[in-house]
Parts: sequence; structure tokens; C-alpha cells
Amino acid sequence: MLYVWFIIAGAFAGVSAGLFGVGGGMIIVPVLVWIFTAYNFPPEVITHLAIGTSLATIVVTSISSLTAHNKRGGIRWEVWRHMALGLVIGSLVGAGIADMIEGQMLQIIIGIGALLMALKMLFFSNQESVEKPLPPASVQFGAGTGIGMASSIFGIGGGSLTVPFLNWAGLPMKQSVGTSAACGLPIALAGAVGFAWFGQDVANLPEGTIGFVHISGFLCISVASFAMAKVGAKLAHVLPALMLKRAFGLLLLVAGGQLLLSGIGIL
Repeated sequence: MLYVWFIIAGAFAGVSAGLFGVGGGMIIVPVLVWIFTAYNFPPEVITHLAIGTSLATIVVTSISSLTAHNKRGGIRWEVWRHMALGLVIGSLVGAGIADMIEGQMLQIIIGIGALLMALKMLFFSNQESVEKPLPPASVQFGAGTGIGMASSIFGIGGGSLTVPFLNWAGLPMKQSVGTSAACGLPIALAGAVGFAWFGQDVANLPEGTIGFVHISGFLCISVASFAMAKVGAKLAHVLPALMLKRAFGLLLLVAGGQLLLSGIGIL
């Protein structure tokens, strides 16, 4: 049953990744916390293991999602190039910071962050952005660094931060989603490497892990999410932009609430 749960989580995360440009991490992390808890993994490593595994799966999901968005002209590659190095640097730093935070507190931090972003998307982003000049490359690099750091700590592809930033910067919603999907790749690569590295000396990890990355969970979720991300990407280019924002906010509301309540309950 463990593998079945991994596949279900991956399928839902894949649709979310393609639809919202979020990499699926906001779904994968809460679900993996629940799965690992149900299977009696050591509680002190559950959150870090969920985040590291989530980031590893987002590598695969992002490739599938960005390919589908790119075919529809939904990615602004010049923006991606300005942000990519910052995303990598920030993700590596974020993995180091997360390694120093106690697991239950990390759950609470992630939950609060998701809830705040949900409120922003639901109540403060109801208008399509107007075309305007993009901010300077230095601002895009700086935003990438901050987004990469936060995303690595949260175990997400960064869409919950990248989409609002790109929308504010003047990109239409559909280009924001597509470019965000591409930005998830450097975040996930650097973040997964960081969590695998920082977790390699942890003594009480379960079998079948490389640092804070669960290998069978990574494989099952990746296969399911890779296939389903294309479905989500197709829907993203059909549904109205306002509907995307509202659905994205509701998704974050559910995921953030689950993590926050779980963390408080454990404490």
C-alpha cells in the first residue's frame, strides 16, 4: 500500500504542477508527512524527508510541465535566464537552513507560509496584470535567490512565490505559470542535492534513502506526476486566468492548513 499512496500523491501533484506551475510540492509535502507518519518513520526526520523527496520529484515534474508549456509559448526564457543562478544559490542555502530547523517547527513554518500565499492569491490578485517593462536583471536575480531559498526550505517548486512575482512584474498569468514551471527545475535540482547532502550523516533514517531523499517514494511519485503534469498544462491554457488564481489559492489554503494543524498537533 505504501507504493499505491506514492502513486496517488504523484498523480494529483502532477496535475497541480501543470495547472498551477507549482511543481506539486505543496501537495507532495503534506501527503508525504502523512504517509511517513502512518508508516511509523522516526518523527524527527519525517518533515525533512518529505521535503527532500518532494524536491527530487519536482525535478521530473518540472521537466514534463515546462515542456508542455513551452510548446504553447508559455515560457519567457529571458526571464528564466536572469533568475536561474539566483534560484540555484538560494536553494542550496535554503537546504542548509532547513537542516538546522527542528522538524515540527518546520511544518508550522511551511503551513503559515502557504496560508499567507493562499490569502494573497484569493483576495489580492484578482486583476490580470497589465503589460509593463520587466524589472532590471538584478531585481530578477535577487528575486530568484529569495524564491530559491524559501522554496528549498518548503520543499516546493517555487510556484507559490514565482507566479505572484512574475505576475506583478508584468507577465500575463499564463506566461507566469509557464515560466514558473521552468523555474522549478533549478530550484528542485539544487534543493534535492542539498537535502541529500545534508542528510547523509543522519543516523536514524529509514532504509532506502539517500540523505533526506526517499528513493522508492521519489520513483513512484515521479512516474505518476510526469504523466499527469501534461494534463494539467493543457488545462492551464484553456481555463480563464481568474479561475486559475482562485483555484491556486484554494489549493494552498488546504495544503497550508493541513501542515499547520499537523505541526501544532505534534507539538
